[in-house]
Amino acid sequence: MARIAVIGAGMGAMATAARLAVAGHRVTVYERGATYGGAVGRYEREGFVFDTGPGLLHLPAVYRDLFVKTGKRPLEECVELVQADPAVRHVLPGHGVDVALPGGSRGGVGAALDTAFGAGAGERWNGVLGRARDAWDATRRPLLEEPLTPGAPGLENDPYPALRRSGLLRRRPPTLAEVAGRELGGGLGELLTARVRAYGIDPLTAPASAAVLPYMEQTFGSWYVRGGMRELATAVYERCLERKVAFVFGADVREVLAVDGRAAGLLLADGTEVAADSVVCGIDPRQLPAGPVPLVEGPAAAGGQDVAGRITLLLALRGARPGDAVHRTLVHSPGAQVTVVRPDDPAGRPDADHEAVTVSAVCGPAGTGAAPGPAELLDLAARAVPGLRERLLWQEVRTPADVEAATGAAGGAVPAPALAGAGGRLLHPANTTALPGLYLAGGWAHPGGGLAHAGMTGALVAGLIVEGAGFRGSR
Repeated sequence: MARIAVIGAGMGAMATAARLAVAGHRVTVYERGATYGGAVGRYEREGFVFDTGPGLLHLPAVYRDLFVKTGKRPLEECVELVQADPAVRHVLPGHGVDVALPGGSRGGVGAALDTAFGAGAGERWNGVLGRARDAWDATRRPLLEEPLTPGAPGLENDPYPALRRSGLLRRRPPTLAEVAGRELGGGLGELLTARVRAYGIDPLTAPASAAVLPYMEQTFGSWYVRGGMRELATAVYERCLERKVAFVFGADVREVLAVDGRAAGLLLADGTEVAADSVVCGIDPRQLPAGPVPLVEGPAAAGGQDVAGRITLLLALRGARPGDAVHRTLVHSPGAQVTVVRPDDPAGRPDADHEAVTVSAVCGPAGTGAAPGPAELLDLAARAVPGLRERLLWQEVRTPADVEAATGAAGGAVPAPALAGAGGRLLHPANTTALPGLYLAGGWAHPGGGLAHAGMTGALVAGLIVEGAGFRGSR
């Protein structure tokens, strides 16, 4: 039985802790804050309840596997998963288009797009997502299910099989924006880039392989947890407790201790030294006060992504939620893209005569770029929620600075999922480091941010610790 010290109680860190505990290790999680979940937080006021992190789960199989591998009760017995259908609504004022896309139906999506954009639009869209499927098939295992090896062989190259009709595209791989313009065009192309911009990724510089993100959403669905996404964090935390994982809250880690060139424990802010046989860093490794943690060599080592933050409005509305309201709406505009989330969940509102709505927009890298202010956010959100200002009781504004205070992420940054291509610039640091015995988990490590990707780090790090250097990926 080895002693494992885990830094941070985010989703990836807890997923790692639960798997290691099942393998027979003694695991203790050290969290600087007062609670678990990391970015998957909750805000409550006057009977209204809001998620302050992700509003939907993609690839629920990641958490189904976690619960199967760590206990007798499956995920569906611990939380109630509801598939969002329609999966997403797009409002494009500049094109006069308002279209809701059904969940889990390729044919239904095609028909909806034909109605909104004209005959042939659905075929063009499904053609792009079909090529995205090829990219997914080519990179699924090395990008999601296998440890990232030094140099990330093959992942520097874009696997998207774009149509090549010009000398420009023969000289270099196309960006996602070029794919959207050439293969879809106009407002239809905006649907593709919008789904990727919502992750904080710039379509003008992103590789075409970023199309795997809308492919994943359309193929595997978008899922909401009844009671709010915080319920998923609670379920993972409780699974950790069932497996005898210990949690120490208010524990600020100052340094990863090393003995004879190997990680040997932690130094806490109060001077306490914690001995460990292995250490798992579940936070941004650059945030350890002792300085940057040594990373593997290769394109992932530099952490080359420009990481975006979010500005969010939590809106308490008078009046019932209409029965035809869509869970998630993307409102397109030249200056900003706004995501409006309207869960059909009695747990989020004081009674049936009120509604809780979350509105968010991406800021620039690390929250430093231009972002719409609260007034502009409300104006754009009103295109998705008629009568919004008249219904508004109160609003709570959460800036990137608020996110930083709550989670410790510098600038309130929210890491995106890793992507192949772009010379490896959109990969994340590997789960192993140059310091033996020190591992990286969570959204700041391979395979990156988002609930599903961060959860995958649990299987990868646990496999590396339990099986050693011979571990080649989850099964």
